[in-house]
Amino acid sequence: MVNAHDLLWGMTPGQLPADAPGWVLDAVSAGHPVVVRRAVVDGGWLPVGVRGPLREQRYATLMPIEAIVRRVTPQALRNVTSPRDLPALRALDQLRPLLEPLEWGVSGSAGFELASGIEALHADSDLDLIVHTPEPMSRREAGEWLALLDTALCPVDVQLQTPLGALALREWAGTAARVLLKARDGARLVRDPWQAGA
Repeated sequence: MVNAHDLLWGMTPGQLPADAPGWVLDAVSAGHPVVVRRAVVDGGWLPVGVRGPLREQRYATLMPIEAIVRRVTPQALRNVTSPRDLPALRALDQLRPLLEPLEWGVSGSAGFELASGIEALHADSDLDLIVHTPEPMSRREAGEWLALLDTALCPVDVQLQTPLGALALREWAGTAARVLLKARDGARLVRDPWQAGA
């Protein structure tokens, strides 16, 4: 099963819309992976995003499922290392032993670079992590994890992946009565991200 933040290889320029920007054609022609997005689409297709060399270059499109030739999940990147010396990569090295008890993975620019070898990180990059939380995490526990992660060498953005969608660890550790849950069919404010209809 393919999930949001998975990286996929196999898309071809011919599968892109005719009006796709030139940088999108360049990235796909070069064999860069695309990242799975959250969206509801017709059967046989996946919602994906193409990354360009600039931060603002993100392009949403669809990829035929049958075109997939390789898939890398964020969890598969937990122990992948890089020779590059950047704060986000040093922070990842620092946090690995602390995250050991959790089911976690690397997403965002760090995940893209570790999976593809294409340089996507820079000195000011955050480190994006996904933590799978099939069982509820208390708000107190979220605060404890946040305090631990805030000792890292760069800002760390953690998404908790519940069975119903994803939410920011930082938001769940806060005091707001309702938090933003990002689900496949859109985002909504909820009191309990693990409870349908809450």
